[in-house]
Amino acid sequence: MIRLAPALLSLLLNACSQQPAETLRPPAPAGPPAIAVQSSPAQAAGRFPETFEAGTKGSYATASETLGTGTWQLTEALIGASDQDHKQGARAARLRIGGRLTMAFDAPAGVQRIRISSAAYGQDGASTWELWGSQDGGRSYRRIGQPVRTQGPRLLTTTFEGGSARRLRLEIRKADAGSGRLNIDDIVLETGTGAPVAGGPASQPSPPPAPATPAPQSPASQPDDNLALGNPSGATASLNTPNNYLLVRPQYAVGYHARRGTPTWVSWHLSAADMGQAPRQDDFRPDPALPRQFYAATSRSYSGSGFDRGHNCPSADRTRTLDDNSATFLMTNMIPQAANNNQRTWGNLEEWTRAQVQRGQEVYIIMGSYGQGGTGLQGFKTTIDEGRITVPARVWKVLVLLPAGANDLQRIAAGQARLLAIDTPNDQQVSPDWSRYRVSVDALEAATGLDLLSALPAAVQERLEAQVDAGPTR
Repeated sequence: MIRLAPALLSLLLNACSQQPAETLRPPAPAGPPAIAVQSSPAQAAGRFPETFEAGTKGSYATASETLGTGTWQLTEALIGASDQDHKQGARAARLRIGGRLTMAFDAPAGVQRIRISSAAYGQDGASTWELWGSQDGGRSYRRIGQPVRTQGPRLLTTTFEGGSARRLRLEIRKADAGSGRLNIDDIVLETGTGAPVAGGPASQPSPPPAPATPAPQSPASQPDDNLALGNPSGATASLNTPNNYLLVRPQYAVGYHARRGTPTWVSWHLSAADMGQAPRQDDFRPDPALPRQFYAATSRSYSGSGFDRGHNCPSADRTRTLDDNSATFLMTNMIPQAANNNQRTWGNLEEWTRAQVQRGQEVYIIMGSYGQGGTGLQGFKTTIDEGRITVPARVWKVLVLLPAGANDLQRIAAGQARLLAIDTPNDQQVSPDWSRYRVSVDALEAATGLDLLSALPAAVQERLEAQVDAGPTR
Protein backbone atom coordinates (compact mmCIF):
# COMPACT_ATOMS: atom_id res chain seq x y z
CA MET A 1 0.00 0.00 0.00
CA ILE A 2 1.28 3.48 -0.84
CA ARG A 3 1.43 5.73 2.24
CA LEU A 4 1.21 9.44 1.58
CA ALA A 5 2.47 12.36 3.58
CA PRO A 6 -0.40 13.65 5.77
CA ALA A 7 -0.66 16.98 3.98
CA LEU A 8 -0.79 15.40 0.55
CA LEU A 9 -3.29 12.85 1.85
CA SER A 10 -5.44 15.78 2.95
CA LEU A 11 -5.14 17.30 -0.51
CA LEU A 12 -6.50 14.08 -1.96
CA LEU A 13 -9.16 13.11 0.58
CA ASN A 14 -10.77 16.50 1.01
CA ALA A 15 -11.95 16.52 -2.60
CA CYS A 16 -15.35 15.68 -4.00
CA SER A 17 -15.79 12.65 -6.25
CA GLN A 18 -17.09 14.10 -9.50
CA GLN A 19 -15.23 12.65 -12.53
CA PRO A 20 -14.60 14.68 -15.69
CA ALA A 21 -15.04 13.62 -19.26
CA GLU A 22 -11.29 14.05 -19.71
CA THR A 23 -10.32 11.52 -17.02
CA LEU A 24 -8.66 8.52 -18.58
CA ARG A 25 -10.01 5.74 -16.32
CA PRO A 26 -11.11 5.02 -12.71
CA PRO A 27 -8.50 5.53 -9.99
CA ALA A 28 -5.99 2.85 -9.16
CA PRO A 29 -7.32 1.13 -6.02
CA ALA A 30 -3.96 1.12 -4.24
CA GLY A 31 -2.72 4.43 -5.69
CA PRO A 32 -3.49 7.99 -4.70
CA PRO A 33 -7.26 8.54 -4.84
CA ALA A 34 -8.56 11.07 -7.31
CA ILE A 35 -9.35 14.64 -6.43
CA ALA A 36 -11.97 16.56 -8.29
CA VAL A 37 -11.24 17.31 -11.94
CA GLN A 38 -13.50 19.62 -13.87
CA SER A 39 -13.21 20.87 -17.46
CA SER A 40 -14.27 24.23 -18.77
CA PRO A 41 -13.13 26.69 -21.47
CA ALA A 42 -9.75 28.20 -20.63
CA GLN A 43 -10.00 31.42 -18.64
CA ALA A 44 -8.06 34.59 -19.15
CA ALA A 45 -4.77 34.92 -17.35
CA GLY A 46 -4.98 36.09 -13.77
CA ARG A 47 -4.10 35.17 -10.19
CA PHE A 48 -0.97 32.99 -9.98
CA PRO A 49 -0.60 32.17 -13.05
CA GLU A 50 2.36 30.72 -14.90
CA THR A 51 1.64 31.86 -18.47
CA PHE A 52 5.00 30.95 -20.06
CA GLU A 53 5.12 34.39 -21.66
CA ALA A 54 8.58 35.03 -20.19
CA GLY A 55 10.08 31.84 -21.62
CA THR A 56 12.27 31.57 -24.72
CA LYS A 57 13.44 27.93 -24.68
CA GLY A 58 13.31 26.75 -28.30
CA SER A 59 14.52 23.13 -28.13
CA TYR A 60 13.41 19.91 -26.46
CA ALA A 61 16.79 19.41 -24.76
CA THR A 62 16.55 19.28 -20.97
CA ALA A 63 17.27 22.69 -19.44
CA SER A 64 16.15 25.10 -16.75
CA GLU A 65 14.14 28.16 -17.78
CA THR A 66 13.41 31.27 -15.71
CA LEU A 67 9.70 32.01 -16.05
CA GLY A 68 7.38 34.49 -14.40
CA THR A 69 6.82 32.37 -11.29
CA GLY A 70 10.37 31.09 -10.85
CA THR A 71 12.73 28.55 -12.35
CA TRP A 72 11.28 25.47 -14.05
CA GLN A 73 13.05 22.39 -15.41
CA LEU A 74 11.82 21.50 -18.92
CA THR A 75 12.46 17.92 -20.09
CA GLU A 76 11.45 16.94 -23.65
CA ALA A 77 9.64 20.26 -23.64
CA LEU A 78 10.04 23.76 -25.05
CA ILE A 79 8.28 27.13 -25.07
CA GLY A 80 6.22 27.25 -28.25
CA ALA A 81 5.21 30.44 -30.01
CA SER A 82 4.06 29.13 -33.40
CA ASP A 83 0.59 29.30 -34.89
CA GLN A 84 0.26 25.59 -34.13
CA ASP A 85 0.78 26.13 -30.40
CA HIS A 86 -2.63 26.59 -28.77
CA LYS A 87 -2.26 29.23 -26.09
CA GLN A 88 -3.51 32.31 -24.29
CA GLY A 89 -1.18 35.12 -25.33
CA ALA A 90 1.96 34.53 -27.37
CA ARG A 91 3.47 31.42 -25.77
CA ALA A 92 2.70 28.05 -24.19
CA ALA A 93 4.72 25.04 -23.12
CA ARG A 94 4.91 22.19 -25.66
CA LEU A 95 5.67 18.62 -24.56
CA ARG A 96 6.44 15.54 -26.62
CA ILE A 97 6.85 11.89 -25.50
CA GLY A 98 8.53 11.79 -22.09
CA GLY A 99 7.88 15.51 -21.57
CA ARG A 100 7.90 17.12 -18.13
CA LEU A 101 7.48 20.56 -16.60
CA THR A 102 8.96 20.67 -13.10
CA MET A 103 8.95 23.52 -10.59
CA ALA A 104 12.44 24.09 -9.16
CA PHE A 105 10.90 26.02 -6.27
CA ASP A 106 8.16 25.44 -3.71
CA ALA A 107 4.84 27.24 -3.69
CA PRO A 108 3.95 28.35 -0.16
CA ALA A 109 1.55 26.40 2.05
CA GLY A 110 -2.16 26.90 1.62
CA VAL A 111 -2.79 25.80 -1.96
CA GLN A 112 -6.45 24.75 -2.22
CA ARG A 113 -7.01 24.73 -5.97
CA ILE A 114 -4.86 24.10 -9.03
CA ARG A 115 -5.96 24.99 -12.56
CA ILE A 116 -4.05 23.90 -15.66
CA SER A 117 -5.03 24.59 -19.28
CA SER A 118 -4.15 22.09 -21.99
CA ALA A 119 -4.77 21.32 -25.66
CA ALA A 120 -3.31 19.13 -28.38
CA TYR A 121 -0.54 20.83 -30.36
CA GLY A 122 -1.56 21.68 -33.92
CA GLN A 123 -3.60 18.83 -35.38
CA ASP A 124 -1.84 16.16 -33.30
CA GLY A 125 -3.74 13.32 -31.69
CA ALA A 126 -4.80 13.09 -28.07
CA SER A 127 -2.31 13.08 -25.20
CA THR A 128 -2.53 11.88 -21.61
CA TRP A 129 -0.89 13.91 -18.88
CA GLU A 130 -0.61 13.67 -15.11
CA LEU A 131 -0.09 16.15 -12.27
CA TRP A 132 2.40 15.07 -9.59
CA GLY A 133 3.21 16.81 -6.32
CA SER A 134 6.11 16.87 -3.86
CA GLN A 135 6.16 18.18 -0.31
CA ASP A 136 9.80 17.41 0.43
CA GLY A 137 11.53 19.76 -1.97
CA GLY A 138 11.35 17.46 -4.99
CA ARG A 139 12.91 14.40 -3.37
CA SER A 140 9.79 12.29 -3.92
CA TYR A 141 6.56 12.76 -5.84
CA ARG A 142 3.06 11.31 -5.74
CA ARG A 143 0.42 11.65 -8.40
CA ILE A 144 -2.42 14.08 -7.67
CA GLY A 145 -5.79 12.98 -9.04
CA GLN A 146 -6.36 11.15 -12.29
CA PRO A 147 -4.53 11.07 -15.62
CA VAL A 148 -6.10 13.66 -17.91
CA ARG A 149 -6.89 12.94 -21.56
CA THR A 150 -6.49 16.04 -23.73
CA GLN A 151 -7.53 16.20 -27.37
CA GLY A 152 -8.36 18.87 -29.94
CA PRO A 153 -7.09 22.42 -30.41
CA ARG A 154 -9.32 24.10 -27.82
CA LEU A 155 -7.66 24.95 -24.52
CA LEU A 156 -9.56 23.38 -21.62
CA THR A 157 -8.84 24.03 -17.96
CA THR A 158 -8.58 21.08 -15.60
CA THR A 159 -9.25 22.02 -11.97
CA PHE A 160 -7.88 20.06 -9.01
CA GLU A 161 -9.70 20.83 -5.73
CA GLY A 162 -8.31 19.93 -2.31
CA GLY A 163 -6.01 21.35 0.31
CA SER A 164 -2.32 21.34 1.19
CA ALA A 165 -1.05 22.61 4.52
CA ARG A 166 2.60 22.34 3.44
CA ARG A 167 4.73 23.80 0.70
CA LEU A 168 4.00 22.20 -2.65
CA ARG A 169 6.16 21.57 -5.72
CA LEU A 170 4.45 20.44 -8.92
CA GLU A 171 5.45 18.43 -11.95
CA ILE A 172 3.35 17.92 -15.11
CA ARG A 173 4.15 14.71 -17.00
CA LYS A 174 3.11 13.65 -20.48
CA ALA A 175 2.23 10.09 -19.57
CA ASP A 176 1.41 8.36 -22.85
CA ALA A 177 3.79 6.86 -25.38
CA GLY A 178 2.10 8.35 -28.43
CA SER A 179 3.62 10.78 -30.90
CA GLY A 180 1.05 13.52 -30.27
CA ARG A 181 2.43 16.70 -28.76
CA LEU A 182 0.77 18.59 -25.92
CA ASN A 183 0.36 22.27 -25.10
CA ILE A 184 0.20 23.37 -21.44
CA ASP A 185 -0.67 26.95 -20.52
CA ASP A 186 -1.80 29.13 -17.61
CA ILE A 187 -1.00 27.19 -14.43
CA VAL A 188 -2.93 28.82 -11.59
CA LEU A 189 -2.61 28.13 -7.84
CA GLU A 190 -5.27 29.52 -5.48
CA THR A 191 -6.03 29.61 -1.78
CA GLY A 192 -9.42 28.57 -0.37
CA THR A 193 -10.77 32.10 -0.86
CA GLY A 194 -9.74 32.16 -4.52
CA ALA A 195 -6.80 34.49 -3.89
CA PRO A 196 -3.73 33.82 -6.03
CA VAL A 197 -0.76 32.01 -4.53
CA ALA A 198 2.57 33.71 -5.11
CA GLY A 199 5.31 31.88 -6.96
CA GLY A 200 9.00 32.21 -7.61
CA PRO A 201 10.97 34.55 -5.39
CA ALA A 202 7.94 35.50 -3.33
CA SER A 203 7.59 31.91 -2.17
CA GLN A 204 11.15 31.75 -0.78
CA PRO A 205 12.01 28.63 -2.71
CA SER A 206 13.92 25.86 -1.05
CA PRO A 207 17.27 24.93 -2.56
CA PRO A 208 17.24 22.08 -5.06
CA PRO A 209 17.55 18.68 -3.34
CA ALA A 210 20.63 16.55 -3.64
CA PRO A 211 20.28 13.94 -6.37
CA ALA A 212 18.74 10.66 -5.19
CA THR A 213 21.33 8.67 -7.11
CA PRO A 214 24.86 9.30 -8.36
CA ALA A 215 25.11 10.71 -11.83
CA PRO A 216 25.76 7.87 -14.28
CA GLN A 217 29.07 7.79 -16.07
CA SER A 218 27.42 7.01 -19.40
CA PRO A 219 23.98 7.75 -20.86
CA ALA A 220 21.12 5.59 -19.59
CA SER A 221 19.10 3.45 -21.95
CA GLN A 222 17.10 5.30 -24.56
CA PRO A 223 13.94 4.01 -26.29
CA ASP A 224 15.91 3.14 -29.43
CA ASP A 225 18.28 0.99 -27.35
CA ASN A 226 15.36 -0.94 -25.93
CA LEU A 227 14.24 -2.02 -29.41
CA ALA A 228 17.71 -2.41 -30.89
CA LEU A 229 17.18 -6.12 -31.61
CA GLY A 230 13.94 -5.38 -33.43
CA ASN A 231 10.19 -5.38 -32.80
CA PRO A 232 9.49 -9.11 -32.26
CA SER A 233 5.82 -9.03 -33.31
CA GLY A 234 5.72 -5.94 -35.51
CA ALA A 235 3.57 -4.26 -32.84
CA THR A 236 2.07 -0.82 -33.61
CA ALA A 237 0.42 1.86 -31.49
CA SER A 238 -2.87 1.42 -33.34
CA LEU A 239 -6.33 0.70 -31.96
CA ASN A 240 -6.70 -1.68 -34.89
CA THR A 241 -4.15 -4.03 -33.29
CA PRO A 242 -5.30 -4.34 -29.65
CA ASN A 243 -3.61 -7.72 -29.26
CA ASN A 244 -0.32 -6.44 -30.67
CA TYR A 245 -0.20 -2.91 -29.26
CA LEU A 246 3.13 -1.10 -28.98
CA LEU A 247 4.03 0.85 -25.84
CA VAL A 248 7.41 2.61 -25.88
CA ARG A 249 8.84 4.42 -22.88
CA PRO A 250 12.41 5.34 -21.94
CA GLN A 251 12.76 2.35 -19.62
CA TYR A 252 11.51 -0.47 -21.93
CA ALA A 253 9.23 -1.30 -24.87
CA VAL A 254 6.15 -3.55 -24.74
CA GLY A 255 4.19 -5.60 -27.24
CA TYR A 256 0.87 -5.70 -25.34
CA HIS A 257 -1.95 -8.23 -25.78
CA ALA A 258 -5.21 -6.60 -24.67
CA ARG A 259 -7.27 -9.81 -24.71
CA ARG A 260 -4.77 -11.59 -22.45
CA GLY A 261 -4.29 -8.48 -20.25
CA THR A 262 -0.51 -9.01 -20.27
CA PRO A 263 2.49 -8.22 -22.46
CA THR A 264 3.42 -10.69 -25.16
CA TRP A 265 6.99 -9.42 -24.87
CA VAL A 266 9.00 -6.69 -23.16
CA SER A 267 12.34 -5.51 -24.55
CA TRP A 268 15.03 -3.45 -22.84
CA HIS A 269 18.75 -2.69 -22.75
CA LEU A 270 20.73 -2.96 -19.52
CA SER A 271 24.02 -1.20 -18.87
CA ALA A 272 25.88 0.06 -15.81
CA ALA A 273 24.26 3.49 -16.31
CA ASP A 274 20.83 2.00 -15.60
CA MET A 275 21.77 0.84 -12.11
CA GLY A 276 22.01 3.34 -9.27
CA GLN A 277 20.72 3.78 -5.74
CA ALA A 278 17.04 4.56 -6.30
CA PRO A 279 14.94 2.46 -3.88
CA ARG A 280 12.24 0.04 -4.98
CA GLN A 281 9.00 2.02 -5.36
CA ASP A 282 6.38 -0.79 -5.17
CA ASP A 283 3.79 1.55 -6.73
CA PHE A 284 1.92 -1.06 -8.79
CA ARG A 285 -0.68 0.78 -10.88
CA PRO A 286 -2.61 0.80 -14.17
CA ASP A 287 -0.75 2.05 -17.21
CA PRO A 288 -2.17 5.47 -18.21
CA ALA A 289 -0.78 5.03 -21.73
CA LEU A 290 -3.25 2.25 -22.50
CA PRO A 291 -6.17 3.37 -24.67
CA ARG A 292 -9.46 3.64 -22.81
CA GLN A 293 -10.89 0.84 -24.94
CA PHE A 294 -8.49 -1.65 -23.32
CA TYR A 295 -9.05 -3.24 -19.94
CA ALA A 296 -6.38 -1.93 -17.58
CA ALA A 297 -5.19 -4.30 -14.85
CA THR A 298 -4.84 -2.71 -11.42
CA SER A 299 -2.64 -3.52 -8.45
CA ARG A 300 -5.52 -5.60 -7.05
CA SER A 301 -6.16 -7.66 -10.17
CA TYR A 302 -3.82 -10.36 -8.86
CA SER A 303 -5.09 -10.31 -5.24
CA GLY A 304 -5.97 -13.74 -3.92
CA SER A 305 -4.99 -15.42 -7.19
CA GLY A 306 -2.00 -17.36 -5.87
CA PHE A 307 0.25 -15.74 -8.49
CA ASP A 308 2.88 -13.02 -8.12
CA ARG A 309 2.71 -9.78 -10.03
CA GLY A 310 5.75 -10.88 -12.01
CA HIS A 311 7.87 -8.15 -13.58
CA ASN A 312 9.13 -8.56 -17.12
CA CYS A 313 11.62 -5.68 -16.93
CA PRO A 314 12.80 -6.09 -13.31
CA SER A 315 12.68 -3.33 -10.74
CA ALA A 316 16.39 -3.80 -9.99
CA ASP A 317 17.30 -3.26 -13.67
CA ARG A 318 16.02 0.31 -13.39
CA THR A 319 17.47 2.02 -10.31
CA ARG A 320 19.12 5.06 -11.89
CA THR A 321 16.25 7.34 -10.82
CA LEU A 322 13.02 7.04 -8.86
CA ASP A 323 11.02 7.53 -12.04
CA ASP A 324 12.91 4.77 -13.86
CA ASN A 325 12.16 2.36 -11.04
CA SER A 326 8.54 3.47 -10.77
CA ALA A 327 8.00 2.76 -14.47
CA THR A 328 8.67 -0.95 -13.88
CA PHE A 329 5.58 -1.15 -11.63
CA LEU A 330 3.11 -0.33 -14.38
CA MET A 331 0.78 -3.31 -14.75
CA THR A 332 1.53 -3.60 -18.48
CA ASN A 333 4.94 -4.88 -17.35
CA MET A 334 3.40 -7.72 -15.29
CA ILE A 335 2.33 -11.33 -15.80
CA PRO A 336 0.70 -13.80 -13.36
CA GLN A 337 3.83 -15.71 -12.36
CA ALA A 338 4.15 -18.68 -10.01
CA ALA A 339 5.95 -17.60 -6.85
CA ASN A 340 8.82 -20.09 -7.20
CA ASN A 341 9.23 -19.22 -10.86
CA ASN A 342 9.33 -15.50 -10.10
CA GLN A 343 11.25 -15.36 -6.84
CA ARG A 344 13.73 -18.20 -7.35
CA THR A 345 14.28 -19.15 -11.00
CA TRP A 346 13.86 -15.71 -12.53
CA GLY A 347 15.25 -13.92 -9.50
CA ASN A 348 18.46 -15.95 -9.84
CA LEU A 349 18.69 -15.25 -13.57
CA GLU A 350 18.15 -11.53 -13.04
CA GLU A 351 20.86 -11.35 -10.37
CA TRP A 352 23.26 -13.25 -12.61
CA THR A 353 22.54 -10.84 -15.48
CA ARG A 354 23.20 -7.76 -13.37
CA ALA A 355 26.41 -9.34 -12.10
CA GLN A 356 27.61 -9.61 -15.71
CA VAL A 357 26.92 -5.90 -16.20
CA GLN A 358 28.89 -5.07 -13.07
CA ARG A 359 31.78 -6.97 -14.68
CA GLY A 360 31.79 -4.72 -17.75
CA GLN A 361 29.10 -6.24 -19.96
CA GLU A 362 25.96 -4.73 -21.46
CA VAL A 363 22.87 -6.82 -22.19
CA TYR A 364 19.96 -6.68 -24.62
CA ILE A 365 17.00 -8.53 -23.13
CA ILE A 366 13.61 -9.66 -24.45
CA MET A 367 11.22 -11.43 -22.08
CA GLY A 368 7.76 -12.81 -22.63
CA SER A 369 5.28 -15.57 -21.96
CA TYR A 370 3.00 -17.83 -23.96
CA GLY A 371 0.39 -20.55 -23.65
CA GLN A 372 -2.42 -20.70 -21.11
CA GLY A 373 -2.54 -22.26 -17.67
CA GLY A 374 -0.05 -22.20 -14.81
CA THR A 375 0.16 -23.52 -11.27
CA GLY A 376 0.49 -21.04 -8.42
CA LEU A 377 0.06 -21.20 -4.66
CA GLN A 378 -3.65 -21.99 -5.06
CA GLY A 379 -3.29 -24.57 -7.80
CA PHE A 380 -3.76 -24.60 -11.55
CA LYS A 381 -5.54 -21.66 -13.20
CA THR A 382 -5.98 -20.48 -16.76
CA THR A 383 -7.13 -16.94 -15.92
CA ILE A 384 -7.44 -14.55 -13.00
CA ASP A 385 -9.31 -11.29 -12.38
CA GLU A 386 -12.67 -12.76 -13.44
CA GLY A 387 -11.21 -14.06 -16.68
CA ARG A 388 -9.70 -10.78 -17.79
CA ILE A 389 -6.04 -11.78 -17.35
CA THR A 390 -4.59 -14.94 -18.87
CA VAL A 391 -2.19 -17.04 -16.81
CA PRO A 392 0.67 -18.11 -19.12
CA ALA A 393 1.92 -21.69 -19.28
CA ARG A 394 5.52 -20.76 -20.10
CA VAL A 395 7.85 -17.85 -19.32
CA TRP A 396 10.87 -17.14 -21.54
CA LYS A 397 13.77 -14.76 -21.98
CA VAL A 398 16.48 -14.00 -24.55
CA LEU A 399 19.72 -12.32 -23.45
CA VAL A 400 22.45 -10.98 -25.72
CA LEU A 401 25.57 -10.12 -23.72
CA LEU A 402 28.64 -8.30 -25.02
CA PRO A 403 31.37 -6.08 -23.60
CA ALA A 404 30.19 -2.50 -23.08
CA GLY A 405 30.99 -0.50 -26.20
CA ALA A 406 29.60 0.94 -29.43
CA ASN A 407 28.30 -0.44 -32.73
CA ASP A 408 26.50 -3.20 -30.87
CA LEU A 409 24.58 -4.74 -33.77
CA GLN A 410 27.75 -4.98 -35.84
CA ARG A 411 29.58 -6.62 -32.93
CA ILE A 412 26.73 -9.08 -32.39
CA ALA A 413 26.72 -9.97 -36.08
CA ALA A 414 30.50 -10.47 -35.94
CA GLY A 415 30.12 -13.11 -33.25
CA GLN A 416 31.35 -11.04 -30.31
CA ALA A 417 28.24 -11.62 -28.17
CA ARG A 418 26.98 -14.46 -26.02
CA LEU A 419 23.36 -15.40 -26.66
CA LEU A 420 21.14 -17.24 -24.15
CA ALA A 421 17.51 -18.30 -24.54
CA ILE A 422 15.54 -19.60 -21.52
CA ASP A 423 12.07 -21.24 -21.51
CA THR A 424 10.56 -22.30 -18.15
CA PRO A 425 7.24 -23.76 -16.99
CA ASN A 426 5.09 -21.34 -15.00
CA ASP A 427 4.61 -23.54 -11.96
CA GLN A 428 5.78 -24.17 -8.42
CA GLN A 429 7.89 -27.22 -9.33
CA VAL A 430 10.29 -25.28 -11.54
CA SER A 431 13.95 -25.66 -10.62
CA PRO A 432 15.74 -22.63 -9.18
CA ASP A 433 18.60 -23.45 -11.57
CA TRP A 434 17.61 -21.44 -14.64
CA SER A 435 20.49 -22.87 -16.67
CA ARG A 436 18.58 -26.17 -16.93
CA TYR A 437 16.04 -24.45 -19.19
CA ARG A 438 18.36 -23.18 -21.92
CA VAL A 439 16.99 -23.63 -25.44
CA SER A 440 17.63 -22.14 -28.89
CA VAL A 441 16.03 -18.95 -30.13
CA ASP A 442 14.67 -21.04 -32.99
CA ALA A 443 12.75 -23.13 -30.45
CA LEU A 444 11.31 -20.02 -28.81
CA GLU A 445 10.26 -18.59 -32.16
CA ALA A 446 8.52 -21.85 -33.07
CA ALA A 447 6.61 -21.79 -29.76
CA THR A 448 5.66 -18.10 -29.79
CA GLY A 449 5.46 -17.13 -33.46
CA LEU A 450 7.76 -14.16 -32.81
CA ASP A 451 10.78 -12.92 -34.78
CA LEU A 452 13.14 -12.27 -31.90
CA LEU A 453 16.29 -10.88 -33.55
CA SER A 454 14.73 -9.22 -36.56
CA ALA A 455 17.15 -6.27 -36.60
CA LEU A 456 20.05 -8.57 -37.46
CA PRO A 457 20.81 -9.73 -41.02
CA ALA A 458 18.97 -12.90 -42.01
CA ALA A 459 22.16 -14.93 -42.32
CA VAL A 460 23.26 -13.86 -38.83
CA GLN A 461 19.87 -14.76 -37.39
CA GLU A 462 20.05 -18.20 -38.97
CA ARG A 463 23.45 -18.84 -37.43
CA LEU A 464 22.81 -17.45 -33.95
CA GLU A 465 19.25 -18.64 -33.44
CA ALA A 466 20.11 -22.32 -33.91
CA GLN A 467 22.59 -22.32 -31.03
CA VAL A 468 21.90 -23.49 -27.47
CA ASP A 469 24.18 -21.78 -24.96
CA ALA A 470 26.45 -24.08 -22.94
CA GLY A 471 28.64 -21.44 -21.31
CA PRO A 472 29.34 -21.05 -17.58
CA THR A 473 26.54 -19.77 -15.34
CA ARG A 474 28.42 -19.44 -12.05
